[in-house]
Amino acid sequence: MAPSDFAHANVPEIVDQLTTDESIQLIAGVGFWKTHAVERLGIPAIKVSDGPNGVRGNHFVMGTPAKCLPSATALGATWDPKLIYEVGNKLLAPEAKLRAASVILAPTCNIQRNPLGGRSFESFSEDPYLSGLIAASYVNGVQDGGIGATIKHFVGNDKENDRMAYDSIMSERALREVYLMPFMLAQRLAQPWSYMTAYNRVNGTHLSENYEILQKILRDEWKFEGLVMSDWFGVYSVDLSIKAGLDLEMPGTNKWRSLDLVNRSIQSRKVTQRVIKQRATKVLELVQKCAKGSPEVLDGDGEERTLESDADKDLMRRVAAQSIVLLKNEGGLLPLQPQTQNLKKIAIIGGNAKAMVLSGGGSAALKASYFVSPYQGIVDALASNPDVEVTYSEGARAYLTSPSLDYELVTEDGKRGWTGSWYSHTDDESMTPLDEPVKVDHLDETRIFISTSAPSALTKRWTLKLRGKLLARPKDTSFEFGLISAGRAKLYVDGELLIDNWTRQRRGDAFFGSGSEEEHGVFNLKAGVQHDIYVEFCNVRGPADGDEDETVMDSNPGVRLGGAEVIDPDDLLAEAVALAKEADAVIAIVGLNSDWETEGNDRTTLTLPGRTDELVEKLAAANPKTVVVTESGSSILMPWADKVPSLVHAWYLGNATGEAIADVLFGQQNPGGKLSLTFPSAEEDVPSFGHFHSENGKVRYAEDLYVGYKHFQHRKIKPLFAFGHGLSYTTFDFSDLKLSEPIVSANGFSLTVSLKITNTGTVAGSEVAQVYVTLPTTSELSHPPLQLKGFAKVNIEPGSSEVVEIELDKYAVSYWDDRFSTWAVEKGEYLIRAGPSSDRLSLEKVFVIEKGFEWRGI
Repeated sequence: MAPSDFAHANVPEIVDQLTTDESIQLIAGVGFWKTHAVERLGIPAIKVSDGPNGVRGNHFVMGTPAKCLPSATALGATWDPKLIYEVGNKLLAPEAKLRAASVILAPTCNIQRNPLGGRSFESFSEDPYLSGLIAASYVNGVQDGGIGATIKHFVGNDKENDRMAYDSIMSERALREVYLMPFMLAQRLAQPWSYMTAYNRVNGTHLSENYEILQKILRDEWKFEGLVMSDWFGVYSVDLSIKAGLDLEMPGTNKWRSLDLVNRSIQSRKVTQRVIKQRATKVLELVQKCAKGSPEVLDGDGEERTLESDADKDLMRRVAAQSIVLLKNEGGLLPLQPQTQNLKKIAIIGGNAKAMVLSGGGSAALKASYFVSPYQGIVDALASNPDVEVTYSEGARAYLTSPSLDYELVTEDGKRGWTGSWYSHTDDESMTPLDEPVKVDHLDETRIFISTSAPSALTKRWTLKLRGKLLARPKDTSFEFGLISAGRAKLYVDGELLIDNWTRQRRGDAFFGSGSEEEHGVFNLKAGVQHDIYVEFCNVRGPADGDEDETVMDSNPGVRLGGAEVIDPDDLLAEAVALAKEADAVIAIVGLNSDWETEGNDRTTLTLPGRTDELVEKLAAANPKTVVVTESGSSILMPWADKVPSLVHAWYLGNATGEAIADVLFGQQNPGGKLSLTFPSAEEDVPSFGHFHSENGKVRYAEDLYVGYKHFQHRKIKPLFAFGHGLSYTTFDFSDLKLSEPIVSANGFSLTVSLKITNTGTVAGSEVAQVYVTLPTTSELSHPPLQLKGFAKVNIEPGSSEVVEIELDKYAVSYWDDRFSTWAVEKGEYLIRAGPSSDRLSLEKVFVIEKGFEWRGI
């Protein structure tokens, strides 16, 4: 019997045949990524895989090379649901099949409440309507490809610090109108196969135990019939989560739902066998959907593979380019045209120009099958102009942890990377490794998040010894190494102990909160010498001040070695300014990376790292033709924005980063991206400023409904760049706004908004018609002054016009009435405003609803 034959199984009959122990086993995972199989009943296991911007597969370390797509904020910036459907259907679903996974743990559609949130890059937007429509297209694309989507993190997971404990305290209106709305729209338009609960609490109760949200809202109101799983290690009880409606605990490591604990809960009447079987039923229904959707996955050999076609690469490049936002372009400096602008020398400057900045960090991370840096993309684009000289300087260092040494180490036989030897100890409790290794691996990564990928034959405590050679330098130089460990580690260079992160440690945030702070050591390298590098790692944390426990890292062991030449920051800055003065144009590529924006901890500032701001200011003063390209997954401050003529925001773009940036800079792609979130002028302008952090376990959502641009409009605060903003290499005119007669029924509403967009420039380009609604000012309640309720993206040839029609439904005119727990539509005058961004809405019209109504469900 093939595993895919479960597609034809009679699930209710199988549930009847399940023993109590089999039912219990089904409602928790096995290992890190799989559900439980029951061979006697023909029930196969299914595999799930991270994440939102690609499909990683089983392993964090030495994983299967994969496609890394633009961050979710970048996908949101396309404002193009059709394109996102194509991403899900043609890239993500096939990638899941190549990883032998039937379900991907995505999309993330939490709200960008504050850009300091560590995982902000994983969510589409600060606006629930844009988030919901992009999420629905993502889910439909993936699921039409036969792969299940797991929409997450349900709900209110909008920050990382204290994420397993903090209580998101919010009004019922904010919960419904802002934070649940993206999920509600995705449920209405796409019906995800599964939901993943958030780590945190909402209004006092952890989401994995939240009956009000999981049962009353998700299942009863929204009629969701799929599976609800936990986030990894996001279950904190046995009976409470089972009774609340959590079907599947993940992972199967260190789980609550063991046979012993659940059977004891049944015996004490904390839970009933009937409820256990209800949860098991949902697991089996998901398994059956997977068997029907992608039988080849279940019947395959389980091996992970990498496969990329030219069509795949073209689509990745196109998606990346279409997400880039042109924020500013004074004097038409962009696109750069070396011949007509007489550009003989171009200086590429910045810490992100050559760095491998793929995505944010955490479960979104993966091993890219290829990567084109911005520097390489620009150089390749200029290959057809051999007379153009390209110069480069880092200018100012921007890293949080020492740069990776992935391309700086070689093995004894000359391979890129180093050799890892795994050793068992004399027994499970011993700290003494045996003489002979259990396994020897070639590793081409120097950030080694082992997770559960250590050899299975190892004892509970084990050792990993890593050996390689640092590539020779052309001259004597001082080199600073940095060592982080989730466990304990020592670094030796040429046999000399340089860093002791073993004897005593400082606790840090790396490796999902299990790692140490980075410890540093400087070694004087000799010209022409390949110095020996040796790291000894053990999966037991060392003692630290305030935490003397020497804990075994059974699920999160990891070690990271980085380093860089010691360079005087003033010299580096001076070098960059000198190159800028000599050049005909400067391309400054600056921003953040996965160290700054990552799962597990929040940013502490919106300011760019180190001396980046100083660098940009000096480059702009040195050369009036300075183009700044910024990379980040969320908002950053740009105190120099008014001093540079051209400014491009590139998000995190994945494998095709450099190609996409070059396409925009040199005009192969007319930028059409629009900001999916507001860029503030100051951190104090952010709506949740002053009440974003967890205080004694509580996070008060005091800005209530006024999230993102709604706050800026309400308070009449001018942002640096508004939500929905994005320029083009052509110009557009909006005109002829028309509204159909509103049609109101007992529980429905419809109205068609039409307008004309004319391309008044000289090149083809895309524009987004954005429609915002203002609820009646006669209302007794407060409402945000503007709410996005419709949009459409169109491509228009120069001199041509397009009439755009946007349909509005009951969601456009409704608010949550917390008195009667219902959606309500008031009678009165509604204002429609339309334009290319939230701060440029030149078209207005009013319509009237003569009689209000209420509705429930979706």
